[in-house]
Parts: sequence; C-alpha cells; structure tokens
Amino acid sequence: MPNSLNRAMATIRILQVEDSALDAELVLGELDADGFDYEVLLVDDEQPYVEALETFQPDIVLSDLSMPGFSGQRALELLRARDDDTPFIFISATLGEEAAIEALRNGATDYILKQNPARLASAVRRALSEAEAQRAARRAESELIRAQRFEALAMLAGGLSHDLRNLLQPLLLAGDSLQDYADDPRLARLGALVRDCGKRGLDMVQSMLSFARGARRAEQVRLGGLLEALDLLLQGSLPRSIAMEVALDDPDLSFEGNHTELQQCLLNLCLNAIQAMPDGGHLRIASSRCRLPEDFFLPGEEPRDGEYLCLVVADTGEGMDEDTLERLFEPFFTTKKTGTGLGLLSCKRIVASHGGVMRVESRPGEGTRFQLYIPLTELRDDAAAQALDGDSFEGNAERVLVVVEEAAQLSLLSDMLDAYGYQVHTSQSGTAALQWIESHGVPEAVVMDAEMNLFTGVRTLAALVDHGYNGPVLLLARPDAPPNLDELPALDHLHVVNKPVTTRALLLSLRKALGSNEAA
Repeated sequence: MPNSLNRAMATIRILQVEDSALDAELVLGELDADGFDYEVLLVDDEQPYVEALETFQPDIVLSDLSMPGFSGQRALELLRARDDDTPFIFISATLGEEAAIEALRNGATDYILKQNPARLASAVRRALSEAEAQRAARRAESELIRAQRFEALAMLAGGLSHDLRNLLQPLLLAGDSLQDYADDPRLARLGALVRDCGKRGLDMVQSMLSFARGARRAEQVRLGGLLEALDLLLQGSLPRSIAMEVALDDPDLSFEGNHTELQQCLLNLCLNAIQAMPDGGHLRIASSRCRLPEDFFLPGEEPRDGEYLCLVVADTGEGMDEDTLERLFEPFFTTKKTGTGLGLLSCKRIVASHGGVMRVESRPGEGTRFQLYIPLTELRDDAAAQALDGDSFEGNAERVLVVVEEAAQLSLLSDMLDAYGYQVHTSQSGTAALQWIESHGVPEAVVMDAEMNLFTGVRTLAALVDHGYNGPVLLLARPDAPPNLDELPALDHLHVVNKPVTTRALLLSLRKALGSNEAA
C-alpha cells in the first residue's frame, strides 16, 4: 500500500508494467520504505497499457523488459510516441549492458536490476526531478518565444498605427466639413458617415495597439470603443448557436481606466460564458450607471462615493453550484481540463485595480451573471468643458500659420479654418514656415504638427522663438508619443492638442489660445 505517513513529495501516479504480482510488490516495497506517497496502476498487456496512458496519465512508468505477448521495449515505444517528458524506468533481471545502453538511446530514463533494487527510490526521484526541469525549461522557452512575438507585434503595430492614423485623420476633418452643409441633407449624412467611419477606425487602431503593447497606464476609456474592440476579438470565437446581445446605455461615456486590462477582463468572462454553453444559448453584455449603498460592500472592499459603471456579462449556460462559487477566485482552481484557474482571479484583480468590485450570480442549469462595478472618474477636455456655443467657433480674420508636412491634412486643416473665418497661411516644413514669417511678419497663431521629419516641431518652435514669435501655438501630437516639453522653448501660450484632431477640438483650442493671449 502507499505509505501516507511520510509526505516528503506529492502523490505520484505510477504505471507499473509487470506480469508477476510478487515482483510488482517487491518494487513497491522499495518505494514504501523510502516514504513515497503514490497511486499505482498495474498492467501486463498492450491494450490496457495504452488506455492507462490516456486515462491514468502517469507521472512515471516502471516496466519489466519481457512479458508474454508484450515487452518493455514496446511499452517504451508507445510512451515516446505520445510524449517525451514522462520518465520510463526499466526494472529487469535479464537486462544486459548492451541492451541497457540501447534502451537509453531509445528514450528510457534509467534501468534497475531486480537483483539490486536499492537504487530504485533515488532513480525515481531523480527521474521525476529531471522531467519537471525539462517541462519548466520548455515552458520558459515557449514563454520567451511568445514574448518575442508580442514584442515584434508591438513594434509592427506601433509603426502601422502611425501610418493608419495619418490615413484616417482626414476622414474626421472631411466628415466635419461635410456636416457643415446643413442645407444639403445628403452631404450632411455623408459627412456623419465619413466622420463616424474615421472615428471607429481610429478606435480600432488604438485598441489593437494598446492590446499588443499591454499598456498599463491610466487613460481615457470610451465605453463604445471598448465594446467595439471586444466584439472584434470575439468574432472568431462566437459559435452560430450562441446569440450575442450588447446593450449600452451610453456608448459615448468616457472614464479614467485602462482600456487594455478592461478589454482582457471582459474577453475572459465572455470566453468562459461561451464555453459554458456547448449546446448554444444567449450571451448578453450590458452597461448602466448606478450608485452603490454602503452595505453593498464586503469586508476588505473600499466604498467610494459617486456613480459606478456597471458592466454585466450574462449567459444562459450550465451555471455553477455553491461549492464552485465559493472557490471561484481561488488561484489554480478550475473546472476545465486544460485550464489554469487564473482567468477569473485576473479579472478580479483588474477590477480591483480600477477601485471597483465584482459580483457573480449563478445556479446550475440557470446560467451565470457577472457584474463589474467600476467607479466613474470622467476625463474632461479643458477646451470642451468651456461649453462654447457654435458662434464661438468663428474667427475674426486672425492670421493663422498652419505647418503640416502631409499635404492632404494640410489642405483639410486650411479649408476648415478658412471656412470659420480665419486668414490661413500654410507651410509644409519648418524651413518654409520661417521663410514665410520673414516675408510676411509674425502671425497671430500657429498650428503645427509635432511629428515632422525634416525639421521637427520642437526645432521649428525654437526657431520661431528666435525670430521673435511668442504668440499662441497649437501643437498637434499623439497621446501615446507626447512631445518632450522640457526640450520646447519658453512659450507663454503653448497648447498641446491630441491627434487625431477633430474640428470641434481644434476650433475650441484655437479660440481658447487666442483668448488667453488677448487677456495677457
């Protein structure tokens, strides 16, 4: 019997291939004497041996060399065809030196002579230890390869996102311009369509870039963009037998959080829900705002005043019993054969890192409902917060110098500012901008792209200051690649506008910049 008194090592599953009950007992006696805690399955033929490899899933195989109708060599061959990690030790009275060397070449881990079984316990320990080391090394190698792939993906996504932003940016400006033609409903509808397509495209670019990079910074999360990205990731995993419903009360809601982590959390919950409905069903993702009473919170949870965003992921699947629910967030607890038990624990950590709490309701046969409560800390744009009305967008014939390398963006920005009453002058490089100032004098405002190649925005600003310019500057920059403000010259009215820029954001920022300059 297994010795349960000495638990120096965890219980191991031993598949013993032996046709002699007495010899099998003698082998196990050596392990008992050394304090092994084991579970053993004894077989002596090929068919039960093959079945045991699949169902018993042994940690180690101990095999005699020859048996009627079966052999240790065949047992070794069958094991190695299945995997290379499980240790295999020959225990035989007839194994000669040449046969032993051949067995090791064929994949055996070790061999023990029945006449001298004293080395068996140490051989088993060493074999199990080496097998675990091999598996750990293989896991580490796999993780390294995956990390390298993700690093390469992040670099590729970073380069592509820059180009895609430049391609999609004109859609936002052109869409806004077309919507200004309110007297032609067709143009207004076309403008709305173009702008919305550009916005959705930019949201997807940012979502995929953020996911690839694994960003952890706090950022502005737009609820609609979060769920659109989730829908994109689920497209290849959702069976036709499952109907998915998305019900958002406010898709334009923006709040402070981490887009990548929230996306991963919702993805984990949705994939769990899909696996819980093997015969089909209904997956519902919904959102609402709520306030939580103080008695809602459990010990260890920190109540917060204010509104919460409630995100719900509900399915009509198999459900869970009370015992499963109690252990749901234990590390490594899982009901899946190939699961790690870390998915839901990761979800709970992500929600907690946002200052939120998580609840789950489930009953066998009635499905499962996860509720994520995220405190709402909205990010407000300073210019938009002024809530200027439409008339405040209009310029008063102020001279504005626009410096952008990309011709299409430069043209759209120029046309848009001109339509709102500004005198627009354009340059496609910092050098050309300086030449214009030398010929025409200092403008009342400068709109400049921070990412110019030949003469960067920072260098151009430094040259402008040298030429006596100290007026408002709107620097268009990507939020994930902000300009180094320490390298910028001293300017009293510098305003950084996030790209991709919209007509409203640019006009509001320009009016604010001109207004602060006049006040000064």
